[in-house]
Amino acid sequence: MIRMLRGHSFITYTVWAILIVASVAAFVLGDLMIGAVGLATLALSFAPAFMAERWHLKIPVYFYSGIVLFLFGTVFLGEAFNFYERFWWWDLFLHGTSAMGFGIVGVVLTLLMFEGDQYAAPPYAVAGISFSFAVTIGAVWEIFEFGMDQLFGMNMQKSGLVDTMTDLMVDCFGAGLAAMSGYAFLKFRSRYGLSAIISEFILRNRRFFRRAAREIETDGKAETHLDRLETHSRTMGVGRSDD
Repeated sequence: MIRMLRGHSFITYTVWAILIVASVAAFVLGDLMIGAVGLATLALSFAPAFMAERWHLKIPVYFYSGIVLFLFGTVFLGEAFNFYERFWWWDLFLHGTSAMGFGIVGVVLTLLMFEGDQYAAPPYAVAGISFSFAVTIGAVWEIFEFGMDQLFGMNMQKSGLVDTMTDLMVDCFGAGLAAMSGYAFLKFRSRYGLSAIISEFILRNRRFFRRAAREIETDGKAETHLDRLETHSRTMGVGRSDD
């Protein structure tokens, strides 16, 4: 358990500290709902680290920070502090960022299916699959919202069709950015922006992506890329998590 909590970014540790302090304060003040939501958010934010440890994966530091921030914004700020009602753009922002995250996951999963062989599928096919994966997740979520509204009388869809279509369009935009990053990574060997997260994931999980990792190393960028990541991580107070 302690090993899973090491090597994360300053952002992740800050969010965890906020959740712990807020939950304790809420219980002391008798606000059981906020306390319970805070603990639930904290537990959910540990889940990716637990799964990575179980499956012997290494999640990129800043991608993990993005997951934690997303859960913090969705569950804790969104539900406990009603950010969805306070800020009209909150739901759209979370849909866009989550679509980018799922798009990156789609790229990685597609490469994993082909054992990391960049030539098993052309870059445009990988980009298309990752885009479809992210948009499908968004569509399934909209179906879930519809079901909750119809079965339990909730109001997750707010304005109904307008809310659903707006969310799906934002999902397409975020998924498109991730898909283009995946295409740039495979076609032009880009290592910047969202492509850097894909590159880091491959380098930290070489045994799953042998061919892709060799391609990065052939460019002579693997070590300098990791060194740059580690240097930047140390400036942010992050320890190396490869051991």
